Amino acid sequence: MKTLYLIGGTMGVGKSTVAQRLRDALPAAVLLDGDWCWSADPFIVTDETRTMVLDNICHVLGNFLRCSAYENVVFCWVMHEQAIIDAIRANLPLAETGCRVVNISLTCSEAALRERLARDVSAGKRTDDVIARSVARLPLYPTLDSMLIDTTALTPEEVAERILSISPLLVTALRSLPGD
Repeated sequence: MKTLYLIGGTMGVGKSTVAQRLRDALPAAVLLDGDWCWSADPFIVTDETRTMVLDNICHVLGNFLRCSAYENVVFCWVMHEQAIIDAIRANLPLAETGCRVVNISLTCSEAALRERLARDVSAGKRTDDVIARSVARLPLYPTLDSMLIDTTALTPEEVAERILSISPLLVTALRSLPGD
């Protein structure tokens, strides 16, 4: 049975690194980072571009889920609203492929987030406006229908290990929900 890991979290919380570690730890695994589906210059946020990126994400994830070579699909993206998670799930062939979904939201302390992002800004990887935007999204994750993991004092490997250790419990619980 296939498993789709949805890894959400605000910018700088460690999603991409954790998703890579998770992909490497799982058998027959593939990774899609949602940012790869919307890497544009200039980065323009409109209803049209939001629709486009969700379509891009669902198309690629759907292809991964239908491909017999992969048992595990790891997807990471900001996913700060339940509507985003719901839209992605609604547009995937979950029933067709018999896919289980494990939904995780990564969080950390505000101080750790500011420190991580400041390092990225200093290294030229991000612009300084990301700090305020990311901190503003941090409180949204506990409101989502997902398992929260605080990454403040954990390495990416430790976070991936936690996801691997809790995922059978989540999958069992998700299987019992109507419509899955």
